[in-house]
Amino acid sequence: MFKNSALFRLHLIVFLWGFTAILGKLIHANAHILVFYRMAFASVFLYIFIRFFKKESLHVPKKLLIQLVVIGGFMAAHWFCFFYSIKVSNVSIALSCLSLSTLFAAILEPVIFRRKVDLSEVIMGIVIVICMAFIFKTEFNYKEGIFYGILTALFGTVFSVFNGKIFGKTSSGNIIFYEIFSGFLILSLFYLLTGQISQVNEISYRDLALVLLLASFFTAFPMLESVKLMKYISPFTLILTVNLEPVYGIILAYFIFGDSEQMSPVFYGASLVMILAIIANGIIKSRKMAKKAEF
Repeated sequence: MFKNSALFRLHLIVFLWGFTAILGKLIHANAHILVFYRMAFASVFLYIFIRFFKKESLHVPKKLLIQLVVIGGFMAAHWFCFFYSIKVSNVSIALSCLSLSTLFAAILEPVIFRRKVDLSEVIMGIVIVICMAFIFKTEFNYKEGIFYGILTALFGTVFSVFNGKIFGKTSSGNIIFYEIFSGFLILSLFYLLTGQISQVNEISYRDLALVLLLASFFTAFPMLESVKLMKYISPFTLILTVNLEPVYGIILAYFIFGDSEQMSPVFYGASLVMILAIIANGIIKSRKMAKKAEF
């Protein structure tokens, strides 16, 4: 019963993550303004939840804090590139490029964690590169969106891999809070140095309301909830389900935005093959882990 409930909640979270792309397109503000307010509001929500609802300490060691600040910078870059990709192309392009995260992880993880390169990951990587080549060829008019979509996947992978290195050193709530708050501070400093800080006022009340929704229900809540679910579901189930985010997002975008999200048959075919390759790789890994556990 608990497992079924957890699985439903997991799909709800992935659905919410997929919907962030929809909100990104509905919000008229520029990507750098959107990310600035998303991180600011999410930091406030997380602080209130941790300090006043959970009544937990936010103290972390200095060395860990520095690591969280660096990771927060990658998170800010990841979110900026994601929403910028949506602004200059569309939701479908931005989400399809997220499939490259698995390829980047296959390259980075052996280096960071000093493990052997997995043959199944190499094969999956080749499949993804071929599929992205087809998408780039047929959707060349979205080349800027594809470029920033690739950067989204790269920064997101770096952020996730390094998160894996620090997991367990403090509470998950603290990790999420300091990463988002650090990202906000880094963006603020960058905007101050580049003279863009005055532009953050260029946002309507409508957009502010949507960013508030994005920062709370579509950011802080799913991040905290996903951590809780790790008690009831396996990492394998989590990884496979999270890979459905582009599927949910692309389907939603098609029905909500209509013609502006209608892509070529090659795009949908290549995206489907990439998702199936990622799922197949996950199944192969799961079986290998099960065999190791037997011995």
